[in-house]
Amino acid sequence: MTRFFTPLGVVSITLALLLQVEPSSAAGADDAAAKAAQPVSGAQRITSVEGITEYRLRNGLDVLLFPDASKPTITVNITYLVGSRQENYGETGMAHLLEHLMFKGTPRHPNVPAEMTAHGARANGSTDYDRTNYFETFTATDVNLRWALDLESDRMVHSFIRKQDLDSEMTVVRNEYEAGENNPTGVLIERIFSTAYLSHAYGHPVIGVRSDIENVPIARLQAYYHLYYQPDNAVLLVSGHINPARTLALIEERFGVIPRPARPLPVFYTTEPTQDGEREVELRRVGDTQVVAAGYHIPAAAHPDFAAIDLLATILSQAPAGRLYKALVESGKAAGVFADVAGMRDPGLLIFAARLPTTASIDAARTALLSAVEHLSESPPSAEEVERARAQLLKQLDRQLDESDQFGVELSEWIAVGDWRLFFLHRDRLRTATLGDVQRVARAYLQSSNRTVGVFLPTPSPARASIPAAPDVLAMLKDYHGEPARAAGEAFDASPANIEARTTRKTLAGGLKLALLPKKTRGAVVVATMRLHFGTEEGLKGLDEVGSLSGQMLMRGTARHTRQQLQDEFNRLRANVAIGGGSESAFVRIETTREHLAEVITLAAEVLRQPAFPADELDILKRSILTNLTQQRTEPQALAGISLERHLDPYPREDVRYTPTLDERIASVGGTTLAQIKDFYKHFYGGEHGELGIVGDVDPAQIEPLLAKLFDDWKTPSAYARIPQQFHDASAQSEAIRTPDKANAYFLAAENLQIRDDDPDYPALVLGNYLLGGGFISSRLAVRVRQKEGLSYSIGSQLSASPIDRVGRFSIQAICAPQNIAKVETAVREELQRALRDGFTAAELNAARAGWLQSRQVSRAQDGGLSQRLANLEYLGRTFSWDAALEEQVRALTPEAVTTALRKYIDPSRLSIITAGDLAAAPSGAHD
Repeated sequence: MTRFFTPLGVVSITLALLLQVEPSSAAGADDAAAKAAQPVSGAQRITSVEGITEYRLRNGLDVLLFPDASKPTITVNITYLVGSRQENYGETGMAHLLEHLMFKGTPRHPNVPAEMTAHGARANGSTDYDRTNYFETFTATDVNLRWALDLESDRMVHSFIRKQDLDSEMTVVRNEYEAGENNPTGVLIERIFSTAYLSHAYGHPVIGVRSDIENVPIARLQAYYHLYYQPDNAVLLVSGHINPARTLALIEERFGVIPRPARPLPVFYTTEPTQDGEREVELRRVGDTQVVAAGYHIPAAAHPDFAAIDLLATILSQAPAGRLYKALVESGKAAGVFADVAGMRDPGLLIFAARLPTTASIDAARTALLSAVEHLSESPPSAEEVERARAQLLKQLDRQLDESDQFGVELSEWIAVGDWRLFFLHRDRLRTATLGDVQRVARAYLQSSNRTVGVFLPTPSPARASIPAAPDVLAMLKDYHGEPARAAGEAFDASPANIEARTTRKTLAGGLKLALLPKKTRGAVVVATMRLHFGTEEGLKGLDEVGSLSGQMLMRGTARHTRQQLQDEFNRLRANVAIGGGSESAFVRIETTREHLAEVITLAAEVLRQPAFPADELDILKRSILTNLTQQRTEPQALAGISLERHLDPYPREDVRYTPTLDERIASVGGTTLAQIKDFYKHFYGGEHGELGIVGDVDPAQIEPLLAKLFDDWKTPSAYARIPQQFHDASAQSEAIRTPDKANAYFLAAENLQIRDDDPDYPALVLGNYLLGGGFISSRLAVRVRQKEGLSYSIGSQLSASPIDRVGRFSIQAICAPQNIAKVETAVREELQRALRDGFTAAELNAARAGWLQSRQVSRAQDGGLSQRLANLEYLGRTFSWDAALEEQVRALTPEAVTTALRKYIDPSRLSIITAGDLAAAPSGAHD
């Protein structure tokens, strides 16, 4: 539920004293005030930038409306200007705990997860340093919009925030904390923050420290809630298929009755002193991968220097042209590098890091990293490097603008650092930042005395980086208007019938099957998905890893373009492109615009048909894969998953469907040669057997001839025959895998099913699984294990069924503290037995069915997923009428039909259960 890169946090004051009320009576006072208040009318229009208009209600609530008729969905996102920065001693993690409790209901909405599931909403919340946000994306209907606005207005001032909810949810949050403790890289970055910030609260983890999570009094949480969850401390954004005037009226109706609070908000005045020398932190834990990182203080995200810093970080870290990549990865000193620009309301932190195997020298990697970062004054960035980084960053921002539902949530980050318009100002600053600006910020901030990586070393003449204060954002943006708003797309009906009516299909002369869905989209965006199939069961024996490496090498250079040149070209074309493959197929995923589609497809065809397979890139790729595989040797989830797959699907060693152990994979990757990769490509790759789905602002008359020209003559050298999946009647097995020093454990249970997705029982099984472990934490398993007992942050179930072979699977997975493994298993078994014994009520079924149907509508509104579905249906020889028929079958289901299907296929005694974690603390006899 919470988004963390580095879980950190901030400072507060004693909230109950500020309120001057008893926390237990505050809710009642708010209720009375709300009932007495009259709706606010005449929202004030503040400003408008590029299609987004800001209004302010009389109670102080800021409202952003972002109409986008091309999306058949609406996103409601509310951002509260409070995060871990407002936490005091003993309160760390309190903002995040409150975020969890906000899903526990209000008098008018007592079961928030069930409502979200019933409305088919994609919903979540997240906590960060400077803000907390909650959002719902749902099918664009008046009923859904009224529900979402009523829910968020009610949650603002009437959430329960009860002691019994804190008691159960605390253990869930603690489990989330434990999951983060399993990630040494994340913990190391957290330590760097806590060492870099000695005074400011950014040095505290957002998720909090364990003792605060476990012991915070409910009175503090209630006081915190009533102080900060108020209209004058919030920004409400509604984006998607909306009528702005009607939506604003609904917002005034729901939120306008909330009175403007009389209390002043606390002012936080602590600033981090200028760092006066290098600092070092060392982390020692079990693991198989080393990490070295360095953090440097930088200005706030609103500061004019921030754009040049963003460019600087990209210049240093991007692959394969980045300074760090060349200095560490290409030289073999590290397996991978990354950078994070932590832009915040107050001065933030710029972090560079490298991952390397335990066999590599950490001192050599550290020296190389610091040299590459801090010697830019001696070897400053070139104009070419700046332009390459600018193209990369502007492409990312451009794509965000085209997705109004995701962009609405992205704006929470800019709201948090000062104002939503900073997104556009930052983009403008990226466009105008000069080579001199990048060189200047490198000299100003990348100093040894400003870094946190090593021990403190006194020096007689310290050079100090002076970090400017956060600017006056409102003054800076007073006359800012941005660019003209983008052209809007059409209002698109994402029903199966309309999709089918709009889709054209054709098989090209060379064999490639094409499905085209032309429609007007915001920003004239087009997405495409291609999959190519090759090989036979006999021909691919022993070639699984060779095939995987062959696919991963495709984007690392062609006969005409190096890896960097390919990346530069795709950036120039404002395209996100992924091309890869495995032992049985290859794929292409494209997101671009109508203007560039032909060029992007042509370049993608070059990648597929003319790969260069450079030897140095293979060495880099293998090092990265081997480092990741080695790290997985101590990861509970990876080990449990591999063990279960090997038990449930026991194929022979040479079979391409075989699941290897980690040691077998490490040996296979290490032993694969360039000659084998080239030979695999030569024998198997071709364009005869494949499908391509294209959705968006596409001209069929332009694209069809181009595809014929690019792929019709590309023949598949070897025979192709689909490799069937076999049903294995695997017996139940229990296994406990011990991974010392891992605070979070993994529970996995599954059994094979002999079923296909066109069997009569399939619709009932789909809905039965949704009731058991689907939806938004409102399923039987989530309510019992997470909501009531607080044992797990994440638990759910899945059902799979092949569309061709009679092979399927039912599985349940959860994370938890190692000592709770037995409790999780008991709860899972009891809930499964209860469902099979007692079935489900009509109310449960109706709510789940409504949510499942709406969630499918939301999924079809995503053009990327829609293009993949089109390609997959071409492979299966189906149309969207199949989807429509499935939904009609689900609409007709009764509780008895669902229970009968579950009893027929699900047998708890046949579940294989794998647990993994630091199980020394688990009760004896648990799967030993």
